Amino acid sequence: MQKLVERTKKITVGPSDDPNNYMGPVVSQSAMKTILEYIEVGKKEGKLLTGGKRAAGDGYFIEPTIIADVDPKARLAQEEVFGPVLAVIKAKNYDQALEIANNTEFGLTGAVYSKNPEKIKKAEEAFHVGNLYLNRKCTGAMVGAHPFGGFNMSGTDSKAGGKDYLLRALRDPPQNAEDGIAEHQHRERPRCVLLIR
Repeated sequence: MQKLVERTKKITVGPSDDPNNYMGPVVSQSAMKTILEYIEVGKKEGKLLTGGKRAAGDGYFIEPTIIADVDPKARLAQEEVFGPVLAVIKAKNYDQALEIANNTEFGLTGAVYSKNPEKIKKAEEAFHVGNLYLNRKCTGAMVGAHPFGGFNMSGTDSKAGGKDYLLRALRDPPQNAEDGIAEHQHRERPRCVLLIR
């Protein structure tokens, strides 16, 4: 844990057009407010190890934050924060770690690091996420190059660009139709707008 905290403290935060910064701002003021509220919740649910507040600078910057000793049922473990916040949850073993990871209604991405081929295979079969990264960082799908989609409440369970994505959008009835445009509300936050001609 100490190495993780030390490495996190070295992350430089600031404008993304400066190559000296490793991490840029969050997307908006409202996102920053929501993330900071989650951090306050996390401080009550676990132990703040580093970060926990706005980072210096003129922008929506937040310090990379680590909160340890989070219960798997805690809000910080059960909801999507979409910010630089890491909730550390202890597990007895690999199987329990997968159970904890799967015991949420969300599942956008997940990552497993292991030299054990059996554990990698088990993750491929049993880790319920839309995007599973094996022995590499947990984000980094290239827009327009890699299919990307969530699992459960993190998405449609279909890969954007995959063969079943359009079929699913067409199968599920639109909720709103006006002037030839049907807004199709998926379970994720963004909306997919279908043009009907």
